[in-house]
Amino acid sequence: MKLKITTVGNSAGIILPKELLARLRLQKGDELFALETPDGVRLTAFDPTLAEQMKVAEKVMRNRRSLLNKLAQ
Repeated sequence: MKLKITTVGNSAGIILPKELLARLRLQKGDELFALETPDGVRLTAFDPTLAEQMKVAEKVMRNRRSLLNKLAQ
C-alpha cells in the first residue's frame, strides 16, 4: 500500500486509510510501534510488553556491541 507523507503543523505525518486501520484494529488516538527490520520498517499496534523488551534488547546491544560482533562471525 502506497502512503504519502504530508505536513502536519511543523511536523510530517502519514494518513492511514480506514481499511488499514481496520486490519490493524486501530482507532484514532491509538499508538503504533515502528520496528526496523532487514526488509524495512514494520508498523504494529503498540504493545507495552514488546516496547519494554525492545528497550532491554537495545541496551544489551549497546553495552555488548563487541561481544555481539564476535558472535556474528
